[in-house]
Amino acid sequence: MKLPLVEQDLASCVSCGLCLPHCPTFRVTGEERYSPRGRIEAIRQVHIGNEPADASFIDMMDSCVQCRGCETACPSAVPFGRLMEAARQGLAEHTRYQPWYRRVGYRTLSHHRLVLVGSRLIALAQRLHLVPSRRLGLPDRLPLRATALRAVLAPAGAPRVWLHTGCVMDAWQRDVHSAALAVLRVMGVAVSLPKRTRAAGCCGALANHGGLVGIAREQAAATMRSFPGEDIVLVDSAGCGAQLKDVGHLLDTDDARRFSARVMDIHEWLAEHLDRLPPAPGPRPAHSVAVQDPCHLRHVQRAHLPVRRVLAPYLNLVELDDDGLCCGAGGAYSLLQPELAGQIRNRKLEAISHCGAAMVASANPGCSMHLAAAGLVVRHPVQLLAEALGLLDG
Repeated sequence: MKLPLVEQDLASCVSCGLCLPHCPTFRVTGEERYSPRGRIEAIRQVHIGNEPADASFIDMMDSCVQCRGCETACPSAVPFGRLMEAARQGLAEHTRYQPWYRRVGYRTLSHHRLVLVGSRLIALAQRLHLVPSRRLGLPDRLPLRATALRAVLAPAGAPRVWLHTGCVMDAWQRDVHSAALAVLRVMGVAVSLPKRTRAAGCCGALANHGGLVGIAREQAAATMRSFPGEDIVLVDSAGCGAQLKDVGHLLDTDDARRFSARVMDIHEWLAEHLDRLPPAPGPRPAHSVAVQDPCHLRHVQRAHLPVRRVLAPYLNLVELDDDGLCCGAGGAYSLLQPELAGQIRNRKLEAISHCGAAMVASANPGCSMHLAAAGLVVRHPVQLLAEALGLLDG
């Protein structure tokens, strides 16, 4: 089965093995077939027709978290993420790789009102003790009512930005958006919210990771249209930010490439405007905070260091000793591969326990929910910043 990949990308892997220690699934299984090198060889054999796209091949593709830690370690700059997306796209187009209910689920993320209604139904079921939240990796108490988000006005000449609000994060972690708006307000920044629904639909990341490129393109194009003009688009979800920065490649149009150039992780932008942040109103908290780098912030956007620059003036930060290894969340991965996701998370929990921090800062909703489901206290860096500045209660 010919896969929709670039032959040069496939040929760039020299099987050196330097990626192996950075692959979470290889670390927990020790099996070559669950390593980047093993997966690339399997993709090559299927692509040239030597092997079928059978259950074994699908297992190798599905078991990948798509953390892309291998890309950071690779001396040959192998675009592993692109190869994995092409393999899953080929499977989705030519096999029954993605069942109908997943396709419906990914499409539903385009309809934000349905997402909000569904979230409230789950929240109600939680209160009736009908949902095993921890086992499903959900927040303990989803909000029954979401706090309204309002654009931030500023005097003429002030910096102007958009804030991307997304789909599931807007339904489940809107308090992060509220914290971001509070911080930007105190910095004297004018903030616009997405047009039409005031909460743009899904960016397409989940569908894209699942090989459903057609759905991903529709969602990415709709999101792009929600941010007219030339102002910077700030994103407080690492996974969404990585996807939106790649819209130029996904849609392959000049408009999409211009849009991608406007996207910044919110910590990138804050780190460039530290002079606008006020000093903390009180003493530095005594407790320490461990910084957990979401894979799509560290390995894809390469924007994990700004988180530290933003938080360091206000909090006692400690580093983990696992060199940024994945936590096992991986978007929908923790739901689809719970056993592997749990084993990968155990390594992260061990690293966090060694550092002695009372709290974890994570800039991605999937990571924060996955770690919180294991009993950790996890906060978004923007929430910690807003609290340090006295902008939020608690």
